[in-house]
Amino acid sequence: MAEPKREELSVKLKRGILVRVLDRNQRRDREEALEEIRGLATTAGVQVVHELIQVRPRPHPATCLGSGKVEELVDLIEAHEAQLVVFDNNLTPAQSRNLEEALQTIIVDRSEVILDIFATRAQTYEAKLQVELAQLLYFRPRLKRLWTHLERIEGGLARVAVRASGRSKPTDG
Repeated sequence: MAEPKREELSVKLKRGILVRVLDRNQRRDREEALEEIRGLATTAGVQVVHELIQVRPRPHPATCLGSGKVEELVDLIEAHEAQLVVFDNNLTPAQSRNLEEALQTIIVDRSEVILDIFATRAQTYEAKLQVELAQLLYFRPRLKRLWTHLERIEGGLARVAVRASGRSKPTDG
């Protein structure tokens, strides 16, 4: 399966679907629930093509959405030719990774949209550095397990084995 290509949201309009998971205790109406993220996504360069709300007792630990909504979202992405899905909820790194794998598209959560807006609006050198630091801190846990598929690979020149820590050492013959 091809990995979805990640790039900054801004500059080009991308077709996106907005998603919000509400718990049963939230009293906001459905339209109000997506109003703010709709404005943020539009500012970041997303052309909103569909909106989806799910009411759950609590977000699903693996995907934030229930399995039925994930399947529905797959169909919506195809029907609307969406290039990304914007969640109004903040997703854990695992949820984001699981959703990208299940939906085969770019998943962006609320924090990432806000950071992207700040990145495109920063004018001074100091502001740009502060935004870059915030982005690095945000993406660090999301990159943590990106290369784990290489942990058990051995071989190469001089019989070097790759260790889980990312360092290599000569193996004893």
